[in-house]
Amino acid sequence: MRINFTCECNKLVIILTSILLIMTIIHWPISERPREKLLQRGASVLSDAELLAIFLRTGIAGKSAVDLARELLQHFGSLSDIFSSSQSEFCQFPGLGNAKYAQLQAVLEMSRRALAEELKCNDVLNSPQSVRNFLRLSLARKPHEVFLGIFLDTRNQIIASEELASGTLTETSVYPREVIKRTLYHNAASVIFAHNHPSGKMDPSHADLMLTEILKKALATIDVKLLDHFIITSDNEILSFSEHHLI
Repeated sequence: MRINFTCECNKLVIILTSILLIMTIIHWPISERPREKLLQRGASVLSDAELLAIFLRTGIAGKSAVDLARELLQHFGSLSDIFSSSQSEFCQFPGLGNAKYAQLQAVLEMSRRALAEELKCNDVLNSPQSVRNFLRLSLARKPHEVFLGIFLDTRNQIIASEELASGTLTETSVYPREVIKRTLYHNAASVIFAHNHPSGKMDPSHADLMLTEILKKALATIDVKLLDHFIITSDNEILSFSEHHLI
């Protein structure tokens, strides 16, 4: 009898496990499914896990896309940490791979380009939040320091944005003559600089302040104004030199 009881228990476990594996998001009430919830109520009402689940589309054996999304968030810490993860870190997580990583990078790049296009059509000085969003997407999660130049026309609309230097940024690694050359190439009337602090510290260093002053004076020789210099941290914090009267 004991053997038969054990066998029946094992069968029951197998049946229950099979049921759990079959259950997916499609069996949820329509109002609770992330995709339908988004279409009915808008993307802003969805949690990070629900938004990520829509991106993932499918889960893995025994886990719905939402379950997988929650585990991803718990593992990496936040959406921004997922976005900034390396290909090897991302693909090591169960249920992910190169195809999903490529898809994620495409989404991020489309977001950056959409923000850049928006800025090109508007007066940058009247769109401070759009500038900050663009810079956060472009720089916040870089593993090393990157120095970015944003070149503007007489209407304060963006002509172009370019990476001017990377690595440890000092007045010797960001060459004023190269900055002047790119400014003249774009026929810019003004410039905005930005660089990231992977360390997470938002305060400008002595080198940051010196470099900004050197570049401001160099630009003045060709009658081009330095509008601002932003520092973006790995925690998505942002500091404006102009707002803190550092220019």
